[in-house]
Amino acid sequence: MAGHMAGPLQGIRILDLTAVVAGPLATQMLGDMGADVIKIESPEGDAPRHTGPARSPGMAALFMGLNRGKRSLVLDLKQERAKAALWRLIASADVLVHSMRPQKIDKLGFSHGAVCAKNPRLVYAALHGYRDGGPYSGQPAYDDVIQGQSGIAALMGGLAGEPLYAPMILADKTCAHAIVGAIAAALFARERTGRGGFVEIPMFEQMVSFVLGEHLFGHNFVPPLGALGYTRVLARWRRPYKTKDGYICMMAYTQAHWRKFWDMVGKPELHGDPRFDGIAARARNVVALYELAGSCIAGKTTDEWLKLLREREIPAARMSSLDDVMNDPQLAATGFFKRATHPSEGEILYTDLPVRFGGASVTSGRLQPRLGQHSVEVLREAGLAQSEVEALIACGATVDGSKAKVRQSG
Repeated sequence: MAGHMAGPLQGIRILDLTAVVAGPLATQMLGDMGADVIKIESPEGDAPRHTGPARSPGMAALFMGLNRGKRSLVLDLKQERAKAALWRLIASADVLVHSMRPQKIDKLGFSHGAVCAKNPRLVYAALHGYRDGGPYSGQPAYDDVIQGQSGIAALMGGLAGEPLYAPMILADKTCAHAIVGAIAAALFARERTGRGGFVEIPMFEQMVSFVLGEHLFGHNFVPPLGALGYTRVLARWRRPYKTKDGYICMMAYTQAHWRKFWDMVGKPELHGDPRFDGIAARARNVVALYELAGSCIAGKTTDEWLKLLREREIPAARMSSLDDVMNDPQLAATGFFKRATHPSEGEILYTDLPVRFGGASVTSGRLQPRLGQHSVEVLREAGLAQSEVEALIACGATVDGSKAKVRQSG
């Protein structure tokens, strides 16, 4: 089993003013990579604290899945004292990342221009719904809206018969990875230049780019050489194949794969079928190809097919339910699922950071914070005197969550 090492972002301090899913997932990944992530929340806390099953108030399931590896600081940024405290933190931070609309963050006084002027080395990353300068700029945006606007719901409808959202928070999670990459690149640039700067991550444009990576297709050329939409992935027969006792996911792709497959299913005459002879021909006739392959698979069990396909090195796997994923032998062998005893939530389960550095895991040992758990600690680190911290608590500008009741086991 791989060991554990300090993450590559150790020593980097991130002020996390994001909320809901995209930003918190991104900063969780950055925290797993070693960054000191300070989650700055309102006195009510981030909405996922209250979404899903929970053992104690403010520590619900959705929050637990998105906020490992952070410290929680409460700041009511409607209050001037809280704003002054945030400026103290900005002075020594490496990154500030937020998911507010531009007009809201500007009204609070923390626009990228103002912040970068105070700390030129800071990387200021903003997750916006839309790029600045267009007719949608400044509009609110959530995952469902962006899935519909970027073409995903319509693509799903082409297969399902009516528009559908993907059954996961696809846009937010994709944009979370974009945030991580953008911040890492900006930090690398800072190492070369000594200066940070503004990074804008727009959800709409990010997801349109994501969708059109394959679906621009014939429109890669001017004038177009074909329609929009990658024909192979839009084929109705592109689905798990039904076997005698379940389903299998097979992806024969190369000429060698298909020759082995046709021999295996007793149809060697299809080697020379002009519809399937070469990748270009298969792309043009992909519906017929997948329908024919599916009809060949129905007669054997999943295990029988897995043995045959793996012997021929044709990529294939058993279709898994979520329950199956939780018991997957690959994930068990590589230690992907982690367990820990949370001081307030008891025994918890979480996933490892998939990426390894130097062959070792770097997932943060810091677990999910209670609301305001580190307020006093972080403010004192920023140079505030104890009396200043107590004044912030007294006026409700912060909350000391370190004294919250810890759940007893049993």
